[in-house]
Amino acid sequence: MENQRISNLPGLGPVSEKLLASIGINSAAELRQLGPVNAYLQLEHAQRKPQSLNLLYAMVAALEQKHWTQIAREEKSRLLTELDGAREYRKVIKNEFSP
Repeated sequence: MENQRISNLPGLGPVSEKLLASIGINSAAELRQLGPVNAYLQLEHAQRKPQSLNLLYAMVAALEQKHWTQIAREEKSRLLTELDGAREYRKVIKNEFSP
C-alpha cells in the first residue's frame, strides 16, 4: 500500500492526486509521512484558499483503507481539534521568526 498511487486509495481520485502532487506528495507513503493534517494545511497555503474538510477526512480514511464517509463523528472532532492546533502553532512560529 505504501507505494500506492494516491488515486488508487479509497475515496481519493485524480483530482486529489493532482492536488497532492502540487505539494510534492505522490504516494501513500509520502502522505502518511507528512500526515493528513499537515498535507491539508500545505494545500491551503499552496492554493491560497480554504480546502474542503471532506478532503481532510478523505486523506485520513484513505490511509486506513476506508472511504471518507466511514470516518466516525469522534474522529472528525479530533481532526478539527488537531487542525486548529496546527494552525495556531503555525501562527506562533510565523510570528516568532518574522522580521
